[in-house]
Amino acid sequence: TEALSSLNDLRQMDLLCDAVLRLEDGGVFRVHKVILSMRSAYFRNLFTTTLHAHEQTDVLLHGVSSDIMAQILDYVYTRKVDINCGNVRQLLVASDYLCVLGVLQLCCQFLQNTMNLGNCIGIMRLARCHSCAGLESHARRFVSRHFAHLSQQSEELLEMSVEELQAIIGADNLNVKDEKLVWDCILRWIDHDTENRKGHIAELMKNVRLGLLDKAFFLEKIRHHPYVRENESCRPVIYEMLHDSDTILANDGEFLTPRFAIPRIPHDILFVIGGWDSTGENIVNCIETYSTRADRWLKAKENDPTGPRVAHGTAVVGFNIYVIGGFDGSDNLFRRFNAVTKTWHEVAPMNDRRSLVSVAVLGGQVYVAGGYTDKGRLKTAERYDYRTNQWSMIASMNTNRSDASATALKDKIYVVGGNSGQQYLASAEVYDPQTNLWTNISPMSATRSGLSCVAYHGRVYAVGGFCSMLCPTSSGEKYDPETDTWTQISEMSNRRGNFAAEVIDDTIFAVGGSIDKNICHVECFDDRRNEWFVYLLV
Repeated sequence: TEALSSLNDLRQMDLLCDAVLRLEDGGVFRVHKVILSMRSAYFRNLFTTTLHAHEQTDVLLHGVSSDIMAQILDYVYTRKVDINCGNVRQLLVASDYLCVLGVLQLCCQFLQNTMNLGNCIGIMRLARCHSCAGLESHARRFVSRHFAHLSQQSEELLEMSVEELQAIIGADNLNVKDEKLVWDCILRWIDHDTENRKGHIAELMKNVRLGLLDKAFFLEKIRHHPYVRENESCRPVIYEMLHDSDTILANDGEFLTPRFAIPRIPHDILFVIGGWDSTGENIVNCIETYSTRADRWLKAKENDPTGPRVAHGTAVVGFNIYVIGGFDGSDNLFRRFNAVTKTWHEVAPMNDRRSLVSVAVLGGQVYVAGGYTDKGRLKTAERYDYRTNQWSMIASMNTNRSDASATALKDKIYVVGGNSGQQYLASAEVYDPQTNLWTNISPMSATRSGLSCVAYHGRVYAVGGFCSMLCPTSSGEKYDPETDTWTQISEMSNRRGNFAAEVIDDTIFAVGGSIDKNICHVECFDDRRNEWFVYLLV
């Protein structure tokens, strides 16, 4: 403000200053006690305590550099501070020490926004050391979500104390598909300083959900590992696990599942909403959910009160699932289901009525393209912003298409295949939000309508669909944006069209669909093996 700016000018000119701050590196700053006392509890106590009222006008500060002090004083007088990767940690430590909460909060926000796989553990430790609860909680969730990568590659993880490691690997929300990752992480941590760390093997083992491991792996790789064999404290852990496992197998009734056999809380849950029943005659109004951790399908009770829906699109933004268009008598209806509160809400309808619509999410905004109305196939497209609850039209596609599929990859939207009304399509196009332009890309090797496409490992995967009337395919292909080429992948076990696909736990799930009748098979694709395998039934 103008008043603060004037006071800062007085400071710069050394006018009316009534205190001096001296730094250990020789820096000297003349300041106004009342201004510092307004922004800092540390200085307020220093300057107003009766014991120090007359003598604390010349203050020596320890552990703060002149550069950092200058930044803090800039904030005190102007509410502005230049935070960057080079000074943020020093600023956080100094602002915590001097109780300048405004700078502390800005540092926490900066670290939260710049958090990545290389610095997340260090940020978590820094936040805990300085009681920044919000930042620590955010960092801990980040570490839990990306544990699979961190456990194998993070150098910061190797410097953690045993207590810090236990807090991470013991968490119920640790995002691990296989408990072998947790065991391998423990070995990697111990191997970094074997003599000083191998004695912790027993307490660390207790954080592995041993009951979720293959028994052969447990017996061969864990029970007989040298660290385990040489540590007497491991024996009770081994015996308890084997005893409780035998009890579980022998008990057909209800029992309290021991902690070592309780699945972790899933980070991703697959939702299947609406569609046709197995007869193909009735539209269902239900939600089924699947967790890879528990390996179970469950029916949710919170069905859409507006009724059943088919030929719709879905999109996820945060914890909200958007159900878009489709057939129910009002095919421009747009509904939102909150997966946390388990409640349905109606939101602004689309500008165009659409079923068999292509949907993707980019930058927190929902994009829809094409679709079908009683007037024919569409090439129009629009975008929804949940912050304003408004739709806006964007450039139309180059081709009319319904029953296509869309996905977002590297800041662009890809729409693939579909039906133009005259023919099934192999063509595909990409939308750039920066230019508001659609550009044709190389066509697929086969026509596909009612296909599903997903972004996976930097490629666009297009699988299944109908290559002609009532003729679904099991084939699939992937598109490389760098070379503008499509490459065949292995075929699914089942031919299917008008189905759903999503990436969960680094695996593509293909769910439901139809051949000559509706099917409930689910199968998964792992690109490392270029292989599909039947997973389970819906």
